[in-house]
Amino acid sequence: MMKLAKLKEFRAEQTENGVLHLVFDMPDRPMNVFSNAAIAELASFSEWLHGSDVKGVVIRSGKPSAFCAGADLAELGSAYDMIMAAPAEARDRVAFDHFFPLSQALRRIETAGKPIAAAIAGLALGGGGELALAAHHRVMVDEPKAAFGLPESLVGLLPGAGGTQRLPRLIGIEKALPVLLEGRRLSGNDALAAGVVDQLVPAGQEVIAAERWVLANAAASQPWDRAGWRPADADRASAIIGRERAEVLADTLGHYPAPLAILECVSEGLTQPFDDAIRTEMQIFSKLIQRREPRNMIRTLFLGRLDHDRLRKAGGIPAHVEQAVAAVSQVVQVDGNADAVLASAFARAGFLGSSVRTPAFDGVIANAAYWLEAEPITDGKRALRERLAQAYAVASKWRTQLSEDERRAADYLLVRNCGFPAYMGGAFSAAS
Repeated sequence: MMKLAKLKEFRAEQTENGVLHLVFDMPDRPMNVFSNAAIAELASFSEWLHGSDVKGVVIRSGKPSAFCAGADLAELGSAYDMIMAAPAEARDRVAFDHFFPLSQALRRIETAGKPIAAAIAGLALGGGGELALAAHHRVMVDEPKAAFGLPESLVGLLPGAGGTQRLPRLIGIEKALPVLLEGRRLSGNDALAAGVVDQLVPAGQEVIAAERWVLANAAASQPWDRAGWRPADADRASAIIGRERAEVLADTLGHYPAPLAILECVSEGLTQPFDDAIRTEMQIFSKLIQRREPRNMIRTLFLGRLDHDRLRKAGGIPAHVEQAVAAVSQVVQVDGNADAVLASAFARAGFLGSSVRTPAFDGVIANAAYWLEAEPITDGKRALRERLAQAYAVASKWRTQLSEDERRAADYLLVRNCGFPAYMGGAFSAAS
């Protein structure tokens, strides 16, 4: 049997009953996330597992607060820079090669011929949720802090490690789409009712329950790997996805590519063999990650919110940050525009305000260019671009007075309080 390589982000603990515990426990971190190092170790473990003689595996966390909270978004930003630095014709391949190893590792784990159970205490979000879905059996603790979710769409991305393929196959398209498209979190009871988890147990009993299942199910496999298996709502897939797509476009006006990419993953992947489906998912993810929208949304809605909350807890948002936000907001004036042409352009571009009414979707979906940048250039687009140029000029004067974390926090406030659309990412961190 091949020797298991030394692990730092995980621990492998052998029990007397032959069940191995794979413990996710990143050193010097309060919460587990999928860093590049953690993904490499999981890939190494997945190869070792195929030749091992363990009876099965229980995947659990060594942290008291969470199973795994998702991706390392700081590393994600570095990956974006690496991808965009590559020649344009190579970017799809660079993105695919960089991100696909996690999907491959999870696939190798679920097809290793060993029963795999996940013992979930705390949050299983994003990549953590995808890790749980790759297990054959999921046990969750019955307490308020435990939750399952795939919130990638909230920062402009999609679950790229099999999440768009496993969840619809496991619980059906209709129940899966709110989790995928809206980032809805499922409590223990909701996850059990939906079929995402198989057992709900008191805190402290999840590992015992997971071990018991592993020992009783030596021939475990995923439903989609069994002969003759077919998705439960496959006959209605086209109708369900078509309805959801229309609703997404009515809500987002085509400014946010992630929900559309998720629906494309489900639509294309559900009819394919699973190994082909996860490659399709990654091909779609590889194009999405190159867009500006996820970069902007991660910076404002995630990193900016963290910076904002950290500043607030450290004594309050500094006065100069609030002054900078107020100065830009005063120039933009999403509300109170007497110019009907400009007000209409604000609404169509996705700016939010008490006097802004969302227009009917006009069939135009943003691609490489934002709606306000794309041809044809109308009077409304021209007026909006002039107004935003003024706002960016004001932001530029403040930018040198703000630290990097203060700029991100200011952009978060522009999105949260001042009507800026998240896909544009605010005005302080961007140069234009």
